[in-house]
Amino acid sequence: MCILESDILFIYIKAPLNNTAIILTNFQGNVLNWVTAGSCGFKGSRKSTPFAAQTVVDIFRTKTIDRRKKCREIHLYISGIGPGRETALRGLKKLDKITVLRDITPLPHNGCRPPKKRRT
Repeated sequence: MCILESDILFIYIKAPLNNTAIILTNFQGNVLNWVTAGSCGFKGSRKSTPFAAQTVVDIFRTKTIDRRKKCREIHLYISGIGPGRETALRGLKKLDKITVLRDITPLPHNGCRPPKKRRT
């Protein structure tokens, strides 16, 4: 059984410290759909909560249900260390067609010097 390029979808979870975004792309990298915590109505520091990430996952699953039915494989990539990372991953693990799960968080090899500590 051969899998065509059109049968594969890519889901990217981007979880920086201040937000959570889920992006659906096709094989060529064209964005088909996206949802962020800000587009779900969360503003300010509420965007960086696990509850906001769960809401993002719920809205993403309802917006992309027809595209996910047509595909055969889903590749899931996770980037970032934010608070919504684990919640978003738990919500998307329920999808039945996930074949690849990869962490693509960039890690420095002792590169740039970090900013100085904040004094309050």
